[in-house]
Amino acid sequence: MKFGKEFASQMVQEWQEAYMNYNYLKTVLKDIIRFRPKNSSSPIASTPRGSLKRRVSLYRAFSGLTNTYNCLKGSPTKEDEVILVSARQDSGSSEGCYQTMFLRSSEEGGEYELVFFRRLDDEFNKVLKFYKARVKDIVEEAEELNKQMDALIALRIKVDNVAEGLRGTQGIDLATNGGGSAPPSSSQFIDTRNPGNLEVIQEVEMSSDRNLEDGTVPANEPNSSNHGKDDKMKAQIQGFRPASLDVLDRIKLNVAPETPVSSLKCVFMSSQSDLSFSKEELRKAEEQIRQAFIEFYQKLRLVKSYCFLNLLAFSKILKKYDKITSRSASKSYLEMVDKSYFGSSDEVNKLIERVEATFIKHFSNGNRRKGINRLRPQAKREKHKITFFLGLFSGCSIALVVAIIVLIQARDILQHEGRVQYMENIFPLYSLFGFIILHMLMYSGNIYFWRRFRVNYAFVFGFKQGTELGYREVLLLGSGLAVLTLACVLSNLDMDMNPRTKSFKAFTELVPLGLVIVVLLVIFCPFNVIYRSSRFFLIKCAWHCLCAPLFKVTLPDFFLADELTSQVQAFRNLEFYVCYYGWGDFKRRSNVCRESKIFQIFYIIVAVVPYWARLLQCLRRLFEEKDKMHALNGLKYFSTIVAVVMRAGNDLNPGMTWQIMAATSSGVATVANTYWDIVIDWGLMRRNSKNPWLRDKLLISSKTVYFAAIVVNVILRLAWMQSVLGFQGAPFLHRQALIAIVACLEILRRGVWNFFRLENEHLNNVGRYRAFKSVPLPFNYDDYNKNV
Repeated sequence: MKFGKEFASQMVQEWQEAYMNYNYLKTVLKDIIRFRPKNSSSPIASTPRGSLKRRVSLYRAFSGLTNTYNCLKGSPTKEDEVILVSARQDSGSSEGCYQTMFLRSSEEGGEYELVFFRRLDDEFNKVLKFYKARVKDIVEEAEELNKQMDALIALRIKVDNVAEGLRGTQGIDLATNGGGSAPPSSSQFIDTRNPGNLEVIQEVEMSSDRNLEDGTVPANEPNSSNHGKDDKMKAQIQGFRPASLDVLDRIKLNVAPETPVSSLKCVFMSSQSDLSFSKEELRKAEEQIRQAFIEFYQKLRLVKSYCFLNLLAFSKILKKYDKITSRSASKSYLEMVDKSYFGSSDEVNKLIERVEATFIKHFSNGNRRKGINRLRPQAKREKHKITFFLGLFSGCSIALVVAIIVLIQARDILQHEGRVQYMENIFPLYSLFGFIILHMLMYSGNIYFWRRFRVNYAFVFGFKQGTELGYREVLLLGSGLAVLTLACVLSNLDMDMNPRTKSFKAFTELVPLGLVIVVLLVIFCPFNVIYRSSRFFLIKCAWHCLCAPLFKVTLPDFFLADELTSQVQAFRNLEFYVCYYGWGDFKRRSNVCRESKIFQIFYIIVAVVPYWARLLQCLRRLFEEKDKMHALNGLKYFSTIVAVVMRAGNDLNPGMTWQIMAATSSGVATVANTYWDIVIDWGLMRRNSKNPWLRDKLLISSKTVYFAAIVVNVILRLAWMQSVLGFQGAPFLHRQALIAIVACLEILRRGVWNFFRLENEHLNNVGRYRAFKSVPLPFNYDDYNKNV
């Protein structure tokens, strides 16, 4: 693979504008080729690596992630026969930048080489500025993590009660330290019989290493090898610096709402709570800080990767320049790069090592392998068995479809007297799974194209690294469900038409119910099988949608709620399940659900629930973010609720009045939803953009695709108007079949919407250089200071 493609493939997509524009500089070099013969030789840039070994304890005062580092400062570059690189200060800016003087501009083609170095300087200054900003951000975040760790260690000591409950027992005296007294928060005695004190004892054993590292020597250090073991232990203990508990008086505990009840409490009470020094508070605080460390470590790795890739890109492009021009300019320029802040700063490397050491000691019980595996989750590898079973299930699905078609034709089921009864009672039970399978197929297609066009869907949705499903996994689940559903349909038809099995009528009718029970058992299975993390993530998001607005609204929550609005018919089919097996005479394949007033009421309610959830989510976001766009979005969903109610009323009680109200409300909702889809969710129809009537940035090179998607969205949006206009389809098409077709068209429209909606979200992240998710921290210092 050529370096240009490899460089693009390893970029952090949200930062792609901040990387060196390698392809553009290559085009500048092409202009030089006409004037200079090719030659080779170029040094390779390298990045300095630092090392820091620090052992910490759970109960010692946290030494921090950030110290004052002795960073190398850039020095002026040396003049050579080709270029002269110098640092200069921009007027009106506190940041310096680098400028290259090309000394051979009078030669033939020199003006092209001069342009090359000017563009090279622009790219380097851009990269340098961005890198400084990122390092500044992570250093500030490291300082905040320092404070969080100080509070966590103090809370650990307070909760475990190491300092207080064991006075008078046999232990080790930590009170004296060269004639002084220990701070009030230090432990007076440590009970070696208490497992909670093992870390403190381990700290004592490590004190000599720490003192050597810090450059200090414990008081009264024994000089003779004849001293006993107790004297050595006492001398080591005197160097122990326990963590101070005073920090607990200066913090508040951030209590994140985790349940609807706690969310309701936050409406009437402060979202901050004083520390009660409970084990539950300690557990939650440790979990939050653990996640913060993992996310912070990923940030450090991305910044380090950004630095390395750009250093390599500058080396490669200068090597190409030397080869084309037969000069030796790369050496001088790369020396400047190495001496600049970009090439010489070591903050990131030191922070990486400090984070590793801290995480291993405090959150992995000193187990390095376990800690590193948590900090560096392995990339998920494609498994051959997934491809094998995907092919197997897909082939079985096709075979079952063929078998069903042959059975229908062989026994002339379409002309059978029970055809109408089957379509009214059995078809809605199985069409539910058809809707789910179609949605899964569309989602797998979305994942495939998101990956192809490098949309970071895992970051946008907030999936835990290494647990996100690929399109093969989703196709596997969809094809597996398809095999199970088609097998039930075939067995149901066979038992229904076979004279030998007519006596098992009740069992035949219970096959669809058994299928629903199996699917629900798989979804809620607590064991680590069939992608448990993804199943639980889906369940959590669905619960948040159901309990809206009692949970903070995140993108996965409202994205799933939007998906559910396209599965209205599936919810109605679930309602029919309850009615058919609860109140219908399923043994004789008959029901009176549509005549029931309760069924009619819930027929409207279940269709409104997804839109109502989105409306409440919009109100929650309006309350938190104070953005009027959420109010307009809520009005859009309210208009859709009105349209759904009117259409349902027209279905249940056909009449001119209902039809007029349904047509009017559906027309208004269609226009509002179509406009919002295209302009807001997709970010298209920008008249003054670089791509007229689209947007400035497009991931798909063919603009026709975007216009085709707009047309398809408008056409499929009008599909729900068939029920209002009274369109009954072909004479041979049953009403339930027509409803299923319209529902499938809506699912197809949603699948198209998914791709462009996430593309627009991804491009918004790119525009804001947003490549990390924010993790809430458990302890808050600022609110305390404000209250004080």
